[in-house]
Amino acid sequence: MSLSRRDFIKLSIASATAASIGLSLPKQAESKEIVDKWVKGTCRFCGTGCGVYVGVKDGKVVAIKGNPDAKTNFGFLCIKGFLAYKCMYHPDRLKYPMIRQKNGRFKKVSWDEALDYVVKKFKYYHKKYGKDSVAYYGSGQCTTEESYTFNKLWKGGFRSNMVEGNPRLCMASAVGGYITTFGSDEPVGSYADIESAKCIFLVGSNTSECHPIIFRRIMRHKMRNPEVKVIVCEPRKTNTAKIADLWLPVDPGTDLAIFHSMAREIIKNNWHDKKFIDEHTRITDGKNVYTFDKYVEFLEQFTPETVEKLSRCPAENIRKAAKWFATSGASMTLWTMGLNQRTRGVWANNLIHNLHLITGNICKPGADSFSLTGQPNACGGVRETGSLAHLLPGTKPVKNKKWRTHVEKVWGLKPGTIDPKPGFHTIKMFGALGGEKDPNKPIKAMLTSTTNPAQSLPNLNKYIKGMKDAFLVVLDIFPTKTTQLADVVLPAAFLYEKGGVFGCSERRSQLTEKAVNPPGEAKADIWIAAQIAKRMGFEKLIPWNMDDSMKANEMAWTDYITVTKDTDHSLWGATYDRLKKEKAGIQWPCPYPGHPGTYKRYVRGMDPMFEHEEFKKFFGKKIPKDAKIYFYMDKKGEGKANIWLRPYKGPAEVPDAEYPFYLTTGRVIAHWHTGTMTMRIPEIARSYPYAYVEIHPDDAKKYNIFEGDLVEIVSRRGKAILPARITKNSLPGILFVPWFDQEISRMINFVCNDAVDPGSKEPEFKIAAVKIRKHTGATKLTEKVIISDINSNYY
Repeated sequence: MSLSRRDFIKLSIASATAASIGLSLPKQAESKEIVDKWVKGTCRFCGTGCGVYVGVKDGKVVAIKGNPDAKTNFGFLCIKGFLAYKCMYHPDRLKYPMIRQKNGRFKKVSWDEALDYVVKKFKYYHKKYGKDSVAYYGSGQCTTEESYTFNKLWKGGFRSNMVEGNPRLCMASAVGGYITTFGSDEPVGSYADIESAKCIFLVGSNTSECHPIIFRRIMRHKMRNPEVKVIVCEPRKTNTAKIADLWLPVDPGTDLAIFHSMAREIIKNNWHDKKFIDEHTRITDGKNVYTFDKYVEFLEQFTPETVEKLSRCPAENIRKAAKWFATSGASMTLWTMGLNQRTRGVWANNLIHNLHLITGNICKPGADSFSLTGQPNACGGVRETGSLAHLLPGTKPVKNKKWRTHVEKVWGLKPGTIDPKPGFHTIKMFGALGGEKDPNKPIKAMLTSTTNPAQSLPNLNKYIKGMKDAFLVVLDIFPTKTTQLADVVLPAAFLYEKGGVFGCSERRSQLTEKAVNPPGEAKADIWIAAQIAKRMGFEKLIPWNMDDSMKANEMAWTDYITVTKDTDHSLWGATYDRLKKEKAGIQWPCPYPGHPGTYKRYVRGMDPMFEHEEFKKFFGKKIPKDAKIYFYMDKKGEGKANIWLRPYKGPAEVPDAEYPFYLTTGRVIAHWHTGTMTMRIPEIARSYPYAYVEIHPDDAKKYNIFEGDLVEIVSRRGKAILPARITKNSLPGILFVPWFDQEISRMINFVCNDAVDPGSKEPEFKIAAVKIRKHTGATKLTEKVIISDINSNYY
């Protein structure tokens, strides 16, 4: 399918900012391509979960169009989803297994040779250094079946919890927020609440660029209902903020004070819902339970004027936001990395939930506190299958003996097989990764799947040597910064070449059918995992080692949903046959075949767990028969959610005399993560050929920086050099850099902070203190950088 630059610009603008600039909304993403068949699937990129149809002609994917029956996108697609298939046939695709030789160059080998070599090394490390010396690092872009299989191999086979995934870097604080407030991960409501909301509060989310189809739903709702209020809380006046009725500009990391101040205003003006607070919440600091009066007393320190001095957000804006949020009748908050990627990300999530709980803006249509997921399967794949160091499938902790016993029983393991001690979280895991000669690095080997940590980790200088010195096995479709450090590279299949399930932000699982064969000798990750399991002696544990990826997927899925049976995250009713037939997927809990799925949790009549006797028996839950709303996963067994007294605490770094600027990072609408796929799609690559630094005109003038000049950005950890884009989008003193660029001098993650949230262990990507200087004047830059040579060096 050809797409002119004019078409590309039209689609991009329409997806992002149509309403703000007066254009009509985009039409459904249709394709006029003549194909042999259309295959149902899901978009490969963000966590929205857009339904697609993949067009196949002569055994190749030639088009993608939106699925009009999908409840997520109603047939609409952003430019990335529309053109995703184009990267599948890029000449850089990895097609054969490769092993690095003593001369440093890769050699093409057979699958048997590559897998035997990997297994030989894993067995060697296990024997010499113990079961935890070999780690797995996966991705929110793996299918659910793949994440589940690797997780089962490590925790049930190797008996090791050294299992992590890149959702630790983006969503862990949201998980911590949901569990500490409601007792269970993932949102109460659904995307459908957008169309019922009277007030939409967007926090730490450039929705227009990072979730353009969700933004389209918000825009459409606003255009049809002008009385609906849109509030945006962000350091930058992004395209998202440009359509807002109210912008809360804020210094990075200071919004905790704003949320408390809004709560103070709500209560002071009697806009709160005392009945809901009394019946459905408790007020706590985690140790003690407090009275409502104590909460009011705690909030008194956060007057709007005091908070304005701290955050630079005008006091009047805080008052107006509080009023609109509390009095609209139905308020919905949506957020993403700006709230999560912080050293107080869990607390920030708690305080958003507080606003909903004190106003009763939860458990009713149009009212919800909703975390948008960054990756397509971070929720369904990594969070729900428990593919993190501290979890098991069903999102329950490895420390929980009852749950370990349950999983061991389903997996057919002897009692006591699963280690109760959590493994290392991502930052600690990469800090512990190194060569045999380093006694301070207990992890000697790692297998990564569908992710690029050598570009995506924060404070990169700290972790590159460990990846280079350790035995590193990389599964991917293209050469990346991480393959440059690898010992073995295994060619992986693209989503439409293998099929599988993705679970999006609204608890919805959707099946993608295999549409075409992968190129060369590339294989599905699930096949690679099962073959390693077979060679390691765990064929009975993971018997789905056949070549037919859809058959293997179905076996893995059936195994997985058996673990979730009779739990609050039950997918027992979402069989593979049913997922094949469902045009829009299924939202859990779905406790039995025939159940339609769940739009809203914790509400009698909507949530099936109220009447699910096996669930209540297994978890010892007693839900009062007259309870209309009941947070049944409350650890105290009272059916209540927690309103948190969290003290104000700023970011790990704040500007000072030596490092006078805040740096924050993020995405742009065109590119996905480290750009390994989108930079290989010509229409997208030429729209954003390189990264840049946004700088306010006042700051640019002070440093004699002009548009296009190269600016050196330096933190206490590293530096990057980027061309200046002078704009009033950010407040003075705040810089913004997108992180997709693979050109090493422009890789901003060398500068980012790897300090982590003490609860979620998520690093503070969004905030670093930096200094700048003019490096040179405007210079012609290397554009559209990709790594094509598998034998190229990292530096």
